[in-house]
Amino acid sequence: MTTTGHGSRGPLTGVRVVELAGIGPGPFAAMLLADLGADVVRVDRPGGSVLGIDPAFDLTNRNKRSVLVDLKAEDGPAQVLGLVERADVLIEGYRPGVAERLGVGPDACLARNPRLVYGRMTGWGQDGPLADRAGHDIAYIALSGTLSMIGGSGGPPTVPANLVGDYAGGSLYLVVGVLAALQHARTPEGAGQVVDAAIVDGAAHLATMIHGMLAAGSWQDRRGANLLDGGCPFYGCYETADGGYMAVGPLEPRFYDEFATLLELGDDAPDRDDPGQWEALRARVTERFASRTRAEWTEVFEGTDACTAPVLSLREAPGHPHLAARATYVEHGGLTQPAPAPRFSATPVSVRSGPALPGADTEDVAADWDLPGLRAHGREPAR
Repeated sequence: MTTTGHGSRGPLTGVRVVELAGIGPGPFAAMLLADLGADVVRVDRPGGSVLGIDPAFDLTNRNKRSVLVDLKAEDGPAQVLGLVERADVLIEGYRPGVAERLGVGPDACLARNPRLVYGRMTGWGQDGPLADRAGHDIAYIALSGTLSMIGGSGGPPTVPANLVGDYAGGSLYLVVGVLAALQHARTPEGAGQVVDAAIVDGAAHLATMIHGMLAAGSWQDRRGANLLDGGCPFYGCYETADGGYMAVGPLEPRFYDEFATLLELGDDAPDRDDPGQWEALRARVTERFASRTRAEWTEVFEGTDACTAPVLSLREAPGHPHLAARATYVEHGGLTQPAPAPRFSATPVSVRSGPALPGADTEDVAADWDLPGLRAHGREPAR
């Protein structure tokens, strides 16, 4: 399908997506599709922001357009099904059965559009004993075993914000599934289908390599005891004299040799290849990093292959010379934000518009999607 308006460009230009408003991984997945050029129309509900923050700051709604539809109104489902009939993809993040009760479940949507890719984003999945239960990122990664790997030895697991579950195990797997199903739907013999993206499945899948190492006996099933979980002294974070931190990761011997030289560990440093000396080596590395500030150590390791970098804050990261040179962060509408990723040589992507305000684009979408009956429900659209 072709699309007009909204300045769409990128490899997904021409793809139309309907997003039923939700929070977390669903909106982020829809943002990824929008960043890649899809015309994403978010169906917001009357009554304000779902997320509870000013919609003008909800960056997961950038590059999208918004219409306001009350699915509980008499003509609400028909309005959404009108969009669905003209769409390639739908994304929803309700609990199992809710979309069906609202009249916009897979059966109703695929009856209107047999080639539709119907993406379902949940924590527990569409079936199983916990499918109908409430949950959040932390519970999904807990049951998948992924959370058990994160954190230091002797302490509780460390919560990795909601990046591992919601966005890595959820949004990214939903996008992969949607794009794969879209490819299938566009083949001569293809048809639409439902993509069941469960965070618990994705979070488990992320640990595939670790499960292989566990089976091979090269990974211990406990925190802080392995090569990549902070268990070894040359893969972790160390505090500097000013309270900052340096991230250290010279796993390969040649990189470690450069690291040890620059850190001035000394010829009598404990042997890195002997796990029995790891704690002594950790103490030596800790002592060395504590002798200088983060800025001083950054200068020492700058431009080397010692695999050591300063731990920057969210506000500091956009100003790093490498990230600035690559334009990893951009400013749009006064908001500094991560640029769309990845990058494409023939179909470049960009932040084309700021966060969509609820209902602000109803008239434009009605015209572009040839839906003259589309109207805002509940209140006047935000402007």
